[in-house]
Amino acid sequence: MNVILLRFGELYLKGHNRNIFENTLIKNIKIMLEGERFKFEKTFGRYVVCNYDEKRENIIINKLKKVFGLYSLSPAKEVDATMESIMQEINNIDCKNKSFKVFVKRADKTFPIPSMDLSKKLGEFILTKNEGSSVDLYSPQCEIHVDIRMNKKAYIFDKIIKCQRGLPLGSSGKGLLLLSGGIDSPVAGYLIAKRGMEIEALHFHSYPYTSELAREKVVKLANLLSEYVGQIKLHIVSFTKVQEEIHKNCKAEFMITIMRRIMMRVAERICDKYNLGAIITGESLGQVASQTMQSMTVTGSVVKEKPIFRPCIAMDKEDIMKISNEINTYQTSILPYEDCCTVFLPKNPVIKPTIPQAMREEEKLDIEKLVLECVDNEEVMIIGKETN
Repeated sequence: MNVILLRFGELYLKGHNRNIFENTLIKNIKIMLEGERFKFEKTFGRYVVCNYDEKRENIIINKLKKVFGLYSLSPAKEVDATMESIMQEINNIDCKNKSFKVFVKRADKTFPIPSMDLSKKLGEFILTKNEGSSVDLYSPQCEIHVDIRMNKKAYIFDKIIKCQRGLPLGSSGKGLLLLSGGIDSPVAGYLIAKRGMEIEALHFHSYPYTSELAREKVVKLANLLSEYVGQIKLHIVSFTKVQEEIHKNCKAEFMITIMRRIMMRVAERICDKYNLGAIITGESLGQVASQTMQSMTVTGSVVKEKPIFRPCIAMDKEDIMKISNEINTYQTSILPYEDCCTVFLPKNPVIKPTIPQAMREEEKLDIEKLVLECVDNEEVMIIGKETN
């Protein structure tokens, strides 16, 4: 029988809480495969997806590859864990004129032949049945895996496909991602979701200074991200008045600093409103003026009760771009539509602001009124398919 064998990683470390993480992972697998015909089975240390439409195997595999918490998977043949059945299936593998290596994993210790002995026995069998074949333990052209499990089944496969790894989505609470139209913030959302955190997203737009195309770009980014992180509630906040007030009343070099401090205040209020536990940003240390150590200290200081997670903080741009390409957000992120952070951009923004300096500039504004107007007039969109 054709099956897909699933392996999970960090769940092994969870001790008495492991069942909670496993149940979350199983739920997410079933959600990801919603609409497919399949049967899900669980055996010690492995999951098995079977009874699916074999014509859709590649589609199912591509869906499973996006599930956080899965370590790897393998399309496999399931046979009874008997020497006769294993030999019969091995006989169907073509290794003619190829080098090969046999890997045996014997989780079921009641199977009568030890792993090393079985590996040698199967290797000898392959050599006799495949003209021109040879054993290569270091760089074989063909890898043959035999995984004998405690459900009295053996799984035979020739490839291991990497999955997302990490922790099951939903096992680490829920946070609010500041989603701009750039490269970094979708990557930050992906990385924090990989640690099990569900996300909602907050986008600031500045119509008419930014176009509707810029807004549509962010909606598309949220859609692409939802393929990995599930349904996203996207909060869209008009930031036009805030930026106009800062531009009119504050020193130009502090424009970005004050703007980001108000963004952080709005983000924390939305977290409180929707019971979200953290703020997530795409900041990378030193990348731009607003992401120096001093700037992040000043902008983050207005957040009183929520942690600020910065998954990209120690990554360089090349690393971030690589992940962006892998999750298919890069081409959308580089579309040439301005976001609100480019509006009224000063020539020489301050790169080492202090909290007292920022507070003096903010005395020129009615901060509370501006924040409340942003929160009270938010627009909410639901992006992606439902996950519950």
